[in-house]
This record gives sequence, structure tokens and C-alpha cells, in this order.
Amino acid sequence: MESRETDAACPVAQHGGHAFASFQGRTREGLYLHSRRSMLKAGMAGMAGLSLPHLLQSQSTMAAAGQRSSTGKSVILLWMAGGPSQIDTWDSKPERPWINRGPFGVTQTKLPGVVICEHLPRQAAMLDRFTIIRSVDARHSNHEPNMVFQTANLAAEPRVNPEAVRYPALASVIAKHHGSNHAAMPAYAAFMKSRSHLAFAGYLGKQYDPFICDKATVLPVYTNVGRDTGQVAGGDLFQMPTGLSQSRLHDRLSLLQQFDVLKAGLDQDGSMDALGAYQRQAVDLLLGDRARAAFDLEREAPEVRARYGNHLWCQQALIARRLVEAGTAFVTLDLSYHTASGTWDTHGDNIPPYGGISRGLGPLLPLFDHLLTTLVSDLEQRGLLDHVLVIAMGEFGRTPNMGTQDSTDGRNHWTDIMSMCLAGGGLRHGQVIGASEKDGGTIRERPVTPADLAATLFRYFGVPQDVQYTDHQGRPKFVVDGGQPLAELF
Repeated sequence: MESRETDAACPVAQHGGHAFASFQGRTREGLYLHSRRSMLKAGMAGMAGLSLPHLLQSQSTMAAAGQRSSTGKSVILLWMAGGPSQIDTWDSKPERPWINRGPFGVTQTKLPGVVICEHLPRQAAMLDRFTIIRSVDARHSNHEPNMVFQTANLAAEPRVNPEAVRYPALASVIAKHHGSNHAAMPAYAAFMKSRSHLAFAGYLGKQYDPFICDKATVLPVYTNVGRDTGQVAGGDLFQMPTGLSQSRLHDRLSLLQQFDVLKAGLDQDGSMDALGAYQRQAVDLLLGDRARAAFDLEREAPEVRARYGNHLWCQQALIARRLVEAGTAFVTLDLSYHTASGTWDTHGDNIPPYGGISRGLGPLLPLFDHLLTTLVSDLEQRGLLDHVLVIAMGEFGRTPNMGTQDSTDGRNHWTDIMSMCLAGGGLRHGQVIGASEKDGGTIRERPVTPADLAATLFRYFGVPQDVQYTDHQGRPKFVVDGGQPLAELF
């Protein structure tokens, strides 16, 4: 037996240039087989990325227990990382002084007496298809990481609670208890600009982590302040490493089942389940066409691609639609150019890179208005809107008064209240839920908590309200703690 080499001892060239680098296919470790192990690790890494063995095993277990594995429902979460201003989006205060109402005017919506920001005219014209919630309680939320609303756990604050990073994402709970809508697709998928913008499976296990989409499709490359570089990246995830054909991967899978030591080595960090029928199915699915086709925008009708446009976020939204159409249950889009606190963190024009309300938020809103309404309209035209719930939200709101941190045109973090919107899913829309006080700074009526949103999602997906997970000390914990589904939507 050869001794295990460290990462530092491995030539860098052996770790770069393919999607399976983290498996270090040419590193000598445990039982050393010069070419076989490299091939096996490379091929199996692709399956681990899709979590298909876990998905198949989970669905099989649920079926054996008589549980419903899928309702055909999906969610697309537009995560506005950084915290969009409620007053300058969905809770306008046109009668208030400038210092409170901000620089933007308002536009009348399809709903009589309801106005929203003037930079959201397309959403205003079809607000009968949307629900706006103006009374979301964000008092426990923070960002970087953005954990509370994606987990519904008020203690999910990793800056002060080390356990917080292990609280499971609601999407991961749904991946476990609902599953994907097609076995060849990941249940939970995400475009991720920063690890701190996204919740993972934590205590549920890595098999319920999101499938990260960024390298699965060719997308334009933007700078951290939103400038299109003219370059593209990604799209190599489904490409087989040089010299590894489909038939050889099947041969190597058969060989792999003979090596218990190798199997244990791959399973050390919980990334893969024991080898067996599920892995063999996963190879077949990985080499199939469904997932690959969902990420291939070249297969989309040119007129639809033109309707979405060339912007990075809009192309990701189109892929999200293709993913839910193919069978993914939950897709999160990290709508941020920046890897830090998030592009919607508009403290002031004198505070780069995000700017303030006028020059920071101002350019984002027409783009967001186009993305949101194009996505909802496309889902409706394809007969999908009753089965796909679109949610747009961030992690908190912003101060009711303009001018923070020596700026005159920014708003600071504000956790007392925030706004969000929803569309589709076969739910009841064309309404505004809750209200803020006259300055938009506190909740006046109908507070909506993270637990309420979680309960609403679980009811939508058919996931039991009393679902639990086990923490590191073996203690059961409820995901929904005191929340109730929003009756107005059902």
C-alpha cells in the first residue's frame, strides 16, 4: 500500500481543467491503481455532483413507505441578495416627504388603489397575477450569510451561532420529503454567486445540497459591479474527461464494485452513498439527455431566448424555467453580481460597489421588472404557472429614511419589516397581504414570519408541517416552529 500524498505534493496541472478536480483523480491514496482509480473517481464525481444516487434511493425509500414522492409542484426563488428597499419597490409612500419616500415616483397597478415603484411598470400592469406581502418580519435576519429566510430558523445567524450553518435549507427539506418531479433531475438546484448567499442541507446530509448550476451551462461573465465582459464561461460539467467514453464508464462502474477499500475512500466525507443499484442507475441518467438538454439554451426557441434577453440573470431565469419544466422541484437564483453582501445592499452612492437608491437600485429595477414578468408570462404561456410558484425576496428591508453612512441617497439595513412578492403555483393572487405603518418602517397589520413562509411552502408541496431533522446531538428539531400557512393564498 502506498502512503497518501498531500494536496500540496500534487502537481497543480493534475487538479485543473475539468469538473472533477476536487476528487484528485491522479492522487495516490489508499490502494493505488494508476489509471483505474483516476477514471473511477472522475466518472463517479459527476454522479456525486448531480446527487442522483441519493435521489433514486430517497425516492425508492419514500415509495416503499407509502409516501407521496412528488406533487408536480416547483418553486423558482429569485433571491435579491443584499436586501431590497421595501419603500422603493413594493411599498411606496408617495405622500411622504422626500427623506422618507425616496427619489422614485409610483405607478398605478392592475389592482385598484394599489401603487408600486414607477420602475416596475410591467409588474404593475399584471399585478392581478401577483401577491405582494408588505408585512414580512425580518427582525432576526442578517446577510452574509443569508440564512434565516432560507431555513426558517431564527437562530440561523452563523456570525454568533456556529451551529447555524448546519440548519437545513427549506429547499433541502423539500428535496428530501418531496423529491424531484423527474428522477433524472436534481430536486434542488441553484445558481450561486457566493456560498454565503445560499443555504445548504446541513444536518440532512450532502445528498440534499443544491446542485450548483453555474458550470452546467454557458453563460456570460459579468464583473462584480454588473458590467458584461463580453466573455462566456461554463458548460463543461457534462463533458466526459479525455479518454473516458460512456462504455468505459460503465466498465469502470462494474470494476468499482469490486473494491471495498476504494468505496470507503469515496464515502469518507459523506459525498456518496454505498455503491449498488442506485449508482448504476445514476450513470445511466448522467449519460442520458434530460438534464443536459435542460441546461442547453441552444435547444430553446430563438424567439423565447430573444424575449428573455442576453443579460446574465435573464438567461439564468430561462434556464430555471427549463429546469422546472424538466422536473426540478426547487431552483434558487442568486441575483447578485458581487460575492460579498449582495448587489441589492444599497447603502449610498458614496459606498461602492452597490451605490445608493438612485444609482444603485435604480438601474436594477427595470432589469428585475423585465426578468420577473418575462418569467411569469412565459410560465403562463406554456401552461406551467399553476404548477410553478415564483417568489422574489431578499433577507431584510431598508431604513425608512434616506441618508446613511455619510450618504444622502442610501438606506441602511432594516430588519423590522420587508416586502416580497409571489406569483403562480395555482395559489390565489391579485392581492396585497399585510401593511406597514405610514413611513414604511414597521408592521401595522398581519405580520408574516419566516416560519409562516416555510409552512406555506410545505403546504404547497404537500410536505408535513411537523417534519423534523436530527441535530449533531441526536435531538429532533422541527423545521416549522410556530408558523402557519398563509390562508390568503389557499
